[in-house]
Amino acid sequence: MIDITVLDILRDFGIAFVIGFCWAILFGSPRRLLWVAGLMGGLGHCIRFVLIQFDAGLITATLAGSVFIGLAGIWVAHWVDSPPVVFTMPACITMIPGMFAYRTMLAGIKLTDTSSIDKNPQLLLDMSHNLMLTMSLLFALAIGICIGALLFRKSSVKNISFRDIIGRG
Repeated sequence: MIDITVLDILRDFGIAFVIGFCWAILFGSPRRLLWVAGLMGGLGHCIRFVLIQFDAGLITATLAGSVFIGLAGIWVAHWVDSPPVVFTMPACITMIPGMFAYRTMLAGIKLTDTSSIDKNPQLLLDMSHNLMLTMSLLFALAIGICIGALLFRKSSVKNISFRDIIGRG
């Protein structure tokens, strides 16, 4: 049974909103778009959070969240009259796999000491697992962000209807 409440989702959204908002400040995004970065980061991370709770897998959930940010970013860019990268990049920062990258680096440092390998023969396997997970998550983030730009690279989303998208296939 899945034990997720609206309060859990709102807490996740709030934390991700603050992270996206603050990274937009650090990236130098215009003041009028800081809330957009926060909103996109919060919604993208909420999608990831809910999918993880439903056992969709971390990589799949991250891809779904970043695809949402990438596609919604194209649409919102026309609404706020600004390039999507101004708020999609800070929004995706909320899903960067920092913990797995840190564990990979820490295991790599420990591998330089031969006595730590003797104490923990699992160290190389753990490092490889965390490295592959980090790379897979970063790849999922990059692909998700780029999907919107790739789908609408030759046309403006303002002039495209859903029927046009289905008719392309």
